[in-house]
Amino acid sequence: MTASKGPFTVIVQCGVNRGATVGLGEAGAQRAGIQMELIELLNPDDVVPDLSVCSKRQLLEMLAARAAEALGVPAERVFDVLMERESVGTTGIGRGVAIPHGRLAKLARPHALFARLREPVAFDSVDNRPVDLVFVLLAPDAMGAEHLNALARISRLLRDNSICERLRQAASAADIYLTLAQAAPSQAA
Repeated sequence: MTASKGPFTVIVQCGVNRGATVGLGEAGAQRAGIQMELIELLNPDDVVPDLSVCSKRQLLEMLAARAAEALGVPAERVFDVLMERESVGTTGIGRGVAIPHGRLAKLARPHALFARLREPVAFDSVDNRPVDLVFVLLAPDAMGAEHLNALARISRLLRDNSICERLRQAASAADIYLTLAQAAPSQAA
């Protein structure tokens, strides 16, 4: 994915043997040497800028189908993992944000998706507000504390009101990805 946001362009690695050319501007170029762990989980093609759904179930079904296609696993398997986690307790963390997640057997590496919904949907969030920003994390069964660390980083990132507002105002998938790429290093601590 190529995007121009200022005079600097850097390569952001996205998972194993994948990369994307992303213009990060001067501040991003200064951070280019910093490993962007969250962005390594997210392929630019897995950013959905205007997803239209009517319910939490439909949202999770659509995201499961998209993840399944990228991972080469049955969509039902991904959906079941996400629903099983939701049955334990909501992943709607409040302020319009949800972080559905789960572990999949035989998954080679963690995989993420990000969706901004066209219209917010009820999600049984902790604050009872509907959700419009969704960051999905799927991790291998064998991934121990690293899975929890990734969830914590995603949560910190999406608890930042200014970042969420930029995600809501972004004009395209490329702009959403750039926002996440620029914000992830500052939220890694």
